[in-house]
Amino acid sequence: MRILIVEDHDDTRDALERFLSRCGYGVAVAADLRTALNLLQAQPFDAIVTDIALPDGTGYALISEVRRRGISIMAVALTAYSYPRGADEPRVTGFDYYLRKPLDTVKLRALLRQAEEIPHSIECMNEAPANVIDSYERP
Repeated sequence: MRILIVEDHDDTRDALERFLSRCGYGVAVAADLRTALNLLQAQPFDAIVTDIALPDGTGYALISEVRRRGISIMAVALTAYSYPRGADEPRVTGFDYYLRKPLDTVKLRALLRQAEEIPHSIECMNEAPANVIDSYERP
């Protein structure tokens, strides 16, 4: 499985890249919207994990363009914002999942494993409700 990480915070991006690489995934990284779009144009990915706030745009704009281009990809938003369980926000914005920061890597890995088992397509996205997942909060 090939994953594109789009995150402008260097430490977060590097940590995610190391974690996902150790999990056996092929990983490419981008620090901004423009680089992410160029990578998506140049090579196929199975999943994209993107921050919402990017220096030259937003994760919303990125996923909107991905969907406009007809690219079938699992889209996971990393956000400091919280959405109530069952909210339609992920579907409206084009994301399949939201993970709150600080990121729970166990939940991210579970989502990616699920995507490996169940082929992802835009058609599947329209049939099943989008999910909002709260990140693990340490006591």
